[in-house]
Amino acid sequence: MFFVFPIAINWSPSSRNLCPSVLLSVEDEQEFHSRRSLEYDFYRDSCPQAEKIVRDLVWDIYRVRSSVAPALLRLAFHDCFVEGCDASILLDTAGGLKSEKESTPNLNLKGFDIIDIIKSHLEEVCPGVVSCADIVVLAAREGVVQTGGPFYPVFTGRRDATRSFPDKATSELPSPQAHLPETLASFASKGFDERETVSLLGGHSIGMIHCKFFRNRLYNFNGTDKPDPSIDTQFLNLLRIICNSSTSASLPLSSSTLSASFDCSKLSSKASSSSSCKGSPSSSSEKPRRGAISVPSLHLQSLKLSSLEDPGINLAYEGHGVDFGGVYYRSLLHGRGILVSDQQLMSGEETAKWVSTYASDAALFRQDFARAMVKLSNLHVLTGSDGQVRLNCSKVV
Repeated sequence: MFFVFPIAINWSPSSRNLCPSVLLSVEDEQEFHSRRSLEYDFYRDSCPQAEKIVRDLVWDIYRVRSSVAPALLRLAFHDCFVEGCDASILLDTAGGLKSEKESTPNLNLKGFDIIDIIKSHLEEVCPGVVSCADIVVLAAREGVVQTGGPFYPVFTGRRDATRSFPDKATSELPSPQAHLPETLASFASKGFDERETVSLLGGHSIGMIHCKFFRNRLYNFNGTDKPDPSIDTQFLNLLRIICNSSTSASLPLSSSTLSASFDCSKLSSKASSSSSCKGSPSSSSEKPRRGAISVPSLHLQSLKLSSLEDPGINLAYEGHGVDFGGVYYRSLLHGRGILVSDQQLMSGEETAKWVSTYASDAALFRQDFARAMVKLSNLHVLTGSDGQVRLNCSKVV
């Protein structure tokens, strides 16, 4: 038996249309509400506008920086996977405290400036009330919604950690180069089974992957001086063109480059005509929403992406509100996964089964992804008198 969880309490009709509800079972409902440490709408009395402020700011920033969505999703994953969702990922090195930001898996994380903007605004409205940990998971949820993913309930009331865990970040975060047994063991250590692992990796549907994370697959896979045999030959040629181009660091992936090198129609009829198969869609034409909070222009200028980014490729993404995750899984079926850890999902019987299922059943994937994200955001949280509410997300009070 399933029912729609009441997650659109403070949403306008137009907003709800953009964010389809996730279906949760009765068992899910009981499990979530048995968690007395977190509450739905925790700030309803102390800062009733908190979630709206987070939502509006993230959407306003998205209009000038479309990469905000994958940055926030990745930031939340890297925070929650190490000692739980406690905003430890945000702390800078200070005194005897070493930052998780300096651990190898986190060196390329982005989105810290976005969290700082949100925190600054919340401190003006509700000083010392909303934790950085809650901001991270709420902002990540909005990032998922922006790319057409499901709107899922985020329970709040987290407190912020007073220390970082750089060594654990180095040893525990899943590696993009990992083979399937290692990936499954990593997720299992946090309580995720194979189905949940495959659904969470569907978050790789969005964003950009820089060549340094998969270059070894193109030329010298596992020291063989040959490419990874699991990569589709046509796709291999495309990746080599992108990563070898002397101008790719300063030029976006163009329609002509992709259409000349890679037959997108092999993924799906929808993908062949979409902008995602030919590059990231622009959000510049999106109209401002009524009642949206304006981000100061100074902040917006600082959020614009540099044209000197390392070369890379945009992940499969078919546009706002369309087929979140579908192209990712269909790509794996055709040997077009970009990361080793992604394509390795096809090497196991159980994981390959779920890849195939999600490739053909978008509704089931969205439901499973939403459930897994709720579970991820509830990992080992600090509540009550544990931890603190930081006034500055990068510094311990």
